This record gives sequence, C-alpha cells and structure tokens, in this order.
Amino acid sequence: MLSAAGYKTRQACSGMEALAILNTTGEFELMLSDLMMAEMDGIALLDRSKEKYPDMPVIMVTAQHDISIALATIRNGAYDYLLKPFEREQLLNIVARALEHRRLKLDNRAYQSNLESLVAARTEQLRQAMTDLERSYDITLEALGDALDLKDAETEGHSKRVTAFTIAIARAMGLSSEKIRVIARGAFLHDIGKMAIPDAILRKPGALTPEETRIMREHCFRGYQMLKKIPFLSEASEIVYAHQEKFDGTGYPRGLRSEEIPMGARIFSVADTLDAITSDRPYRAAQGINVARDEVEKYSGTQFDPDVARVFLEMPDTIWEDLRKEINSQIYKFTDPLGKALELLPK
Repeated sequence: MLSAAGYKTRQACSGMEALAILNTTGEFELMLSDLMMAEMDGIALLDRSKEKYPDMPVIMVTAQHDISIALATIRNGAYDYLLKPFEREQLLNIVARALEHRRLKLDNRAYQSNLESLVAARTEQLRQAMTDLERSYDITLEALGDALDLKDAETEGHSKRVTAFTIAIARAMGLSSEKIRVIARGAFLHDIGKMAIPDAILRKPGALTPEETRIMREHCFRGYQMLKKIPFLSEASEIVYAHQEKFDGTGYPRGLRSEEIPMGARIFSVADTLDAITSDRPYRAAQGINVARDEVEKYSGTQFDPDVARVFLEMPDTIWEDLRKEINSQIYKFTDPLGKALELLPK
C-alpha cells in the first residue's frame, strides 16, 4: 500500500532486525511496528529506537482493541496507533499526519535555532554599541575632569590619581567590575560641582571665611545635581553627593554615617586622603605613603570605614607608587580606568 502511494519503504521481520537496519542505514522518516513480535515486542523496539532517533515518529500497529494498550504506546512515545484490520485510506492518512508532524517539528527546531542565532547576533551588536557609547561617555568625562583641573590648578591631576587609587582599593575588596566602573566615575567626577563655585573662593590663597566655607561645601550637592539626571551617571552621582561624609556622621553635607554612605564614597574617602597627603601643596611638600597609612589607621572607625581602612592597610606600598608614576607619565587614560589601574596590581 505504501509503495503504491509513492513511499520508499524497507521491511524487517522482527524488532531485532529493525534495530539492525536502523543502526546500519541511519534514521528513517517514519517507522510502523507491530506490537506483538518474537524476541522483542513493539514497546521494547519503540523504547530502543526513541533513545537514538527521537525525531522519528513511530506508529504502532496492533490487532488488540484494548484502549489501555493503545494509551501505553502513546505514553512510551509512539505518535499514534493503527488497529488491524485497517483500510488503505486509514493507513495513508495516519502516515501523512505523522510525516507532517515530523516536518513541523524539525522546521520549528530550525526556526528556533536560527532565531537564537539572530538574537545572539543582535545582542552582540547592541552590546558593542553600548560599549562604544560608554567609551564615548568616558572620553567626555575626561574632558570635564581636565576642565576642572584647569579651573583648580592646585589639584591638577588629582581626579585621575584618586580614581586610580579608588579602583585599586575597590578591586582589593573584591567588588565586581561593573560596580568598580560606577565607583570610578563617581571618584573621577567627585569635585565636578566646584565648577559652580566662584573663582574668588575656589582660588583664594588664604583661609576661607565661614560664609565662603559654606559656599565651598555646596560643591557636593551642585555636582550631584549636575549628574543625577544623566542615566549612566545616576549611581555615580550618589558618590559625588556623599564624598565628604565621614563614617561617624560628622561629615557633610547630610551628616550620613556608616552604611548610609555609599560604598564607593567610603572607598573614595581613603583614596582621597592618600592622594592629599602624598601630593605637593602650596603650604607643604608631599609626604610619604607611611604618613597616609598612619592617618588612615588613626581615623579608622571615625572618618573612615574600618573595613575599607583594613583592606587599604593590607595593600603593599608599591601599588600607590606605581599608579602615581603611571598617571604622572600621562600614559593613564580615564577612557579605560579599570584596565590601566588593574594592570599594575599584583595578580
């Protein structure tokens, strides 16, 4: 019947012979199997063939008009069953349905595979676009930092140094790369609010009056206002807002304490002290790293987060010396703050 309908068929006299044919020639598009056979019955043949050829539909052919047997074959993975005796049209219809089921199953799998490949390709394109956009943002940030350095010449290079120091501590604390990038941006832009401070106050050579001090302290909030509306800087803006807070709550502008202060700001506080002590100032020459270490140890738990202070004190002095040399040689670029700073850290 099947050959007359144009199908190419192969016959086997037993389940064992059927398996031998399958193992020799490979998968067929469809298998019709009797249920009752010597040596290996139809259920056993169904189980063995489904293990190796899960996409080949199997139609069980049986003379047993027992619904429980029919259901058992379906549960074991048969596509359908055909009761003997059957008419030619019954056979051709069930075979056509089984082959169409197989075709749709394979087409759907191919479609899913192609869709996954397309989604993966589009995702990679989007990731690359976001990476390029992020890099362009960081280039813009570097320009802003350079502009601030020109406005406040006393701290030239401070933003890049303190960013590198902050990154080094953050990595030593085991923070993720994504968190470190956010913290790096906050550290780099911590003084961006000073662009809103009058030059007469910002560059005043002598001590500030109480009113001038109040205005100067506004730079934390001014910087926060500048950055909070920029989506990729919203988290960094919180670090800018809190970078003058102290662990015991005596800092400004909000008097935050302990874990109320963002982790990035707590790390920055140590890095900022390190840079301030080891950099030249008009009123004194740069001091050694040992002086900065003593300062951090002395004020651990008051000005500084004890956990951050502990990690900093455990780090070798060579890290800070190498980072400063790298930045001063103008090789360091904020466009890759994480990579350049981390290259210099011990593995």
